[in-house]
Amino acid sequence: MKSSMKDKVKGTLHEVKGKVREMAGEITDNPKLEAKGKVEKLAGKAQKKIGQVKKVFGQ
Repeated sequence: MKSSMKDKVKGTLHEVKGKVREMAGEITDNPKLEAKGKVEKLAGKAQKKIGQVKKVFGQ
């Protein structure tokens, strides 16, 4: 599997995990968990973008 595809897949997984944590934080009224979820979700989006850039440059 190419490096760009790995980044896209990992990014998607981080986004999903982050969304689940964020929802769990909202449901349990836990602001720390909610914040961790938002950060992980943003990190996933960034990693997906890195994968897209790598694909453009052929890596």
